[in-house]
Amino acid sequence: MDRLRRGLSPVAPNPAQESIADVLTMMRGENPEPERVAALTAYLVTVCEHGMNASTFTARVIASTRADVQSAILGAIGALSGPLHGGAPGPVLDMLDAIGTAENIGPWIDQALAQGERLMGFGHRIYRVRDPRADVLRDALLRWQVGHNPPRLAFAREVERVALAKLAAHKPDRPLDTNVEFYTALLLDALDFDRSQFTPLFALGRMLGWCAHVYEHQQTGKLIRPQSEYIGPRP
Repeated sequence: MDRLRRGLSPVAPNPAQESIADVLTMMRGENPEPERVAALTAYLVTVCEHGMNASTFTARVIASTRADVQSAILGAIGALSGPLHGGAPGPVLDMLDAIGTAENIGPWIDQALAQGERLMGFGHRIYRVRDPRADVLRDALLRWQVGHNPPRLAFAREVERVALAKLAAHKPDRPLDTNVEFYTALLLDALDFDRSQFTPLFALGRMLGWCAHVYEHQQTGKLIRPQSEYIGPRP
């Protein structure tokens, strides 16, 4: 769909090619260099599974009704349409664009925190320490940097350093550290993916995790039917 959107002809899949290299070939129209395949592989493997997140839980609820796998996966994809799940990497780049220069990092972050705004790429609903996936993607990005020198990396790492210091001072009782979206944005941007492709690429990686959960629930699970408690006015 992305190639059609850009006025390019689709590239047919090649069953003889390794799957991630084939994805890159279909997206870019040329055989990718091994370093690009390795960098994208690091990302897709890192995000393939992450417990009972919103999209995975959606898939399991649908699977628990004995719906087919396709329906469960479509439901999981639908859960990604909301900005609170799977949609943060693009806004990380928007934030870096808004900051603009090294001299503006501190003042921009101070103003954002004073206005109660969220710093994209920091903090996580589950982790109260640094998201371990961030370091995996940081290392993949540093490997890709050799011979490619993505121009945004040095600036982004300075933003990260300043942001962590200011977050620690601003909210000392609430640990807010770098999350997976920060280095996801930098890695995919360095690999020349458009921001509109970030969420589809996330879905591509998470597809394996969704399918594993669906197949597991089909084997052993019951109908997921939570109870709710009415707390409104009584008759």
